Amino acid sequence: MSLYTRLQQRAAEGRPIRIGLIGAGKFGSMYLAQIPRTPGVQLVAIADLSPAAARANLERVGWNPERAAAGSVQEALKTGSTWITDDWQAVTREPAIDIVVECTGNPVAAVEHCLDAFAHGKHVVNVTVEADAFCGPLLARRAQQAGVVYSLAFGDQPALICDLVDWARTCGFPVVAAGRGHKWLPHFTESTPETVWGNYGLTPEQALRGGLNPKMFNSFLDGSKPSIESSAVANATGLTVPSDGLLYPPASVEDIPFVTRPRSEGGVLERKGMVEVISSLEADGRKIPYDIRMGVWVTVEAETDYIKNCFEEYNAHTDPSGRYFTLYKRWHLIGLEVGMSVASVALRGEPTGVATCWNADVVATAKRDLAPGEMLDGEGGYTVWGKLLPAERSLGLGGLPLGLAHSVKLVRPVKKGQSLCWADVAMDTSTSAYRLRSEMEAMFAPAAQQAKAA
Repeated sequence: MSLYTRLQQRAAEGRPIRIGLIGAGKFGSMYLAQIPRTPGVQLVAIADLSPAAARANLERVGWNPERAAAGSVQEALKTGSTWITDDWQAVTREPAIDIVVECTGNPVAAVEHCLDAFAHGKHVVNVTVEADAFCGPLLARRAQQAGVVYSLAFGDQPALICDLVDWARTCGFPVVAAGRGHKWLPHFTESTPETVWGNYGLTPEQALRGGLNPKMFNSFLDGSKPSIESSAVANATGLTVPSDGLLYPPASVEDIPFVTRPRSEGGVLERKGMVEVISSLEADGRKIPYDIRMGVWVTVEAETDYIKNCFEEYNAHTDPSGRYFTLYKRWHLIGLEVGMSVASVALRGEPTGVATCWNADVVATAKRDLAPGEMLDGEGGYTVWGKLLPAERSLGLGGLPLGLAHSVKLVRPVKKGQSLCWADVAMDTSTSAYRLRSEMEAMFAPAAQQAKAA
């Protein structure tokens, strides 16, 4: 039975999936725009640091003001409307809410929200993939222990990539590589919120119209978000990551199966079974026609001549050997697609992507020479960008995860291009995010040490 049919049933029975949203920014607003058009769901409550800003975004996406006029959660439940509050715990601890959609974009706060939701029997769809990148495996374990579902958010590229990987493996194909597209040139690692719009391809006026956050969008451009999302994919699918960061090979959609082969066969991969990101720009900055910038892809292999011949007989576009084939989606619709996760979690009890191992990490790396006393400002800011590394290597370096490089003071100088370690900063050790990360490192360190010895 399709998810939509089951949603219609829930609507007919008067048993909507009851949702609480934490964070009503750009991503959250895109989901808000779809809720009135989706049967069988009720947004019971929105928690945002600025209720006024949340109301403004509701107006922006076309909500009738009466729909969000509830004065309390009890009134919202009684009338089928929505309550807006600045108290996130009122969302995570409300017994009637089934699913919390964590949408703040703040990784330290997101960990707190997820853990409290688990403790109060709530499923969580975590849009804040920055948190998943540095402690997703343990968040998944905490959810399992609590008897709830923890999920990446459909619409964001990691969940879409996980879906393609699942398609491939379910069909019997070995996954050679999987990933997303990106507009990339090496100097983008130095980009700041002041330079982002010109490099990204938007005017300041377009950014203002869309209510776009320059720091958040810069986290895409400078390589932080591609690394974060690739880390989430690797940890959810078991794919491995490049030994020294993403390569961003330039390729059109047509050339992806050619490029995403092992080096021994003319491609760029260190080995089969890896994540990678395809650039939509040539090295000299020329735009590649028919690119995958906003999309996702998976490359699979025909392991037998019979399957290879099937590719040929049905005109599947492959690499020159005829053995490597790429399936792709050229676009993702971000928050407009989150309803897939909500429905899958509530109706099937299945996440749309969840960490199953710790293969990958994202380490804060200096954008410029940094001096003691400076404050790190996290992904998309002025001080650091995120570099994707194997988790084993990050552990060996004592790497500082990008998700914890927010409002942290440097205690030692760091050169441009150098990855930071714990000893470089004065870390606040009181947060749940830090404690969870420390516990995860202790849990996985013995396995990493054994692998290194082998």
